[in-house]
Amino acid sequence: MAKADRSATMSRLQSAARASRTALAARLLTHGFYAGQDQIMLALSAEDGQTPGQLATRLGVRPPTITKTINRLQAQGFLDKRTSEADARQAHIFLSDSGRETIRAIEKSVRKTEKLAFRGLDKKDQKMLAKLLSRIEANLCGPATTVEAEDEIEAEPHEQMQQ
Repeated sequence: MAKADRSATMSRLQSAARASRTALAARLLTHGFYAGQDQIMLALSAEDGQTPGQLATRLGVRPPTITKTINRLQAQGFLDKRTSEADARQAHIFLSDSGRETIRAIEKSVRKTEKLAFRGLDKKDQKMLAKLLSRIEANLCGPATTVEAEDEIEAEPHEQMQQ
């Protein structure tokens, strides 16, 4: 693929990701949630009582970001913070009754956004897209981020054959 085509493809990928986040954020806002808060709520729905550090690791964000978001969700009445019985320095985060009641609304918002995003794509297209995105994610997050790997990507196919 030519450099210009790769650049255009990456631009489209970034644009689609941004549009997806924007569409979901608009739906979540109608339920009183801001971007990113849904991920904490869903993570706690799957496993209530996690520590802020566990949530940060699970969601791939920094602990200060999690702490700020937890504090906002607690102020909104969606979460309860409790001191650990085993270690008073440690806090565990739980969904409040109000938080548990909103999980279905969050899940519905996610499903509606997914349905909108995949409209017009059959199951085969969706599987192929998932496979390609997994590969891109592995390329960007995996250990093959050395200069050598970058040089290999930059080389045109005919140059790789001559090597």
